[in-house]
Amino acid sequence: MNALAEFISNIDHETRKNDTIVLQAMLTKVSGYQPYLDGTIIGFGQYHYQYESGHQGNAPVIGFSPRKQHLVVYIMPGFNEFEPLLAKLGKCKVGKSCLYINKLSNINLEVLESLAKLSIKYMQNHYVCQSNIVKSD
Repeated sequence: MNALAEFISNIDHETRKNDTIVLQAMLTKVSGYQPYLDGTIIGFGQYHYQYESGHQGNAPVIGFSPRKQHLVVYIMPGFNEFEPLLAKLGKCKVGKSCLYINKLSNINLEVLESLAKLSIKYMQNHYVCQSNIVKSD
């Protein structure tokens, strides 16, 4: 069993585990990237960033983390350009680039898929994105 499969199998909360499986399949389909485990984040693709301060690193093009209280979906460009979709998404909370979802049944999955596609497209248009990242296996 690889690290990602083991990570998912160790999720105690059945709804969270099932939602993780659904979300992983959706993001694999819409991103075209294979999922990988980076700590507790399930990432898809990777891009390199560098701040004006000189700090730089790599991060997933899109990703999520099945935390104890909620799923956190990382929409890297933030939500400013996606406000109309957020209004249709359903019950969730929004941070700077984090979407907090208690359970997938609380939201419109088609809207989440549209939001993911737009986020991925934005990232691919603004960064050099790579696939087939190997982590934690």
